[in-house]
Amino acid sequence: MKPPQPPEPPVGSYAIDTYTGKLGMVMGSEGPYVQLRPLGGGREWDCPPEAVRRATAAERLSAATAYVNARSRGEVP
Repeated sequence: MKPPQPPEPPVGSYAIDTYTGKLGMVMGSEGPYVQLRPLGGGREWDCPPEAVRRATAAERLSAATAYVNARSRGEVP
């Protein structure tokens, strides 16, 4: 018997793809996958529900700081 899966993070919340370590905003789900969009926009990616967990406040802050720094260096629009 499979252990119960934790509920998917709600749309609009931030989550971590534990397979890649990337943080993204939950955009919804398509078929069996949760769709995540990178911080700052960009192309969504599909993530299996068992690989998604809610991001902590520290993870959100770290990702936001990294994005702002990259933008100030001209690495992202």
